[in-house]
Amino acid sequence: MAGAAFGGLIFAGVWPGLPVGAVIGVVAAIMVRRRKPGDVRRRERRLEADLPYALDLMVACLRAGQPIGGAVEATAEAMGGPLGERLARVNGQLRLGARPEDAWQALEREPSLAALARGMTRAALSGAPVADVLARLADDARHEVRTASSAAARRVGVQVVAPLGLCFLPAFVFLGIIPVVAGLAAQVFHD
Repeated sequence: MAGAAFGGLIFAGVWPGLPVGAVIGVVAAIMVRRRKPGDVRRRERRLEADLPYALDLMVACLRAGQPIGGAVEATAEAMGGPLGERLARVNGQLRLGARPEDAWQALEREPSLAALARGMTRAALSGAPVADVLARLADDARHEVRTASSAAARRVGVQVVAPLGLCFLPAFVFLGIIPVVAGLAAQVFHD
């Protein structure tokens, strides 16, 4: 942050650089605070990546004749990780006699699991076939994972070019533009 403010001072000069540097420093501080810690981002990515497989496993268990609690338990044990923990928590609440809509609503706090929580709550309230709801959610989750992967690949291309541009832009200015301007200025002042 201080480096960004110092960079504003260098590029804009001392007096105009003070407000420019302050603005750059504040923007950098805001951007740093908004970033999530690395372990939170990794957990969210793993939740998003594991969700389609977990939903497919739950559909397979339900279509094989398991009750919802058994399907959730088998999926939680098979998946492990953050998704397995959350599913085990839901299964524990269901075993203790919690209403299904209350047990599933606990997952709504996670953005990637909110659709699962809403779908299972609706299925519990309406009596809709749960396997069909989960199959549709699995397709949606797979589509979201593919979309996020291609967006990340596009971002990498942009992030690779930015430092390269920052390296070549000063060289272009000092080696290409300044000599031309200096040559033109010398011709104008000599005539």
